[in-house]
Amino acid sequence: MKRKLLAITIISSFFALAGCAPEIGSKEWCNDLEDKPKGDWSTNEATDYAKHCLFQSREED
Repeated sequence: MKRKLLAITIISSFFALAGCAPEIGSKEWCNDLEDKPKGDWSTNEATDYAKHCLFQSREED
């Protein structure tokens, strides 16, 4: 019983925190990633940053 309650609590916490993250490619997400040390970026973050924050802004100019 305690394990089920713990599992439900952990899963609920995960979804609550995931809902607070800005959408990938949004201006807020780009700014948050710029504040993060580049050595801590994942490969996916670097790819998404280039795609959404660098190339996207140049296309809009």
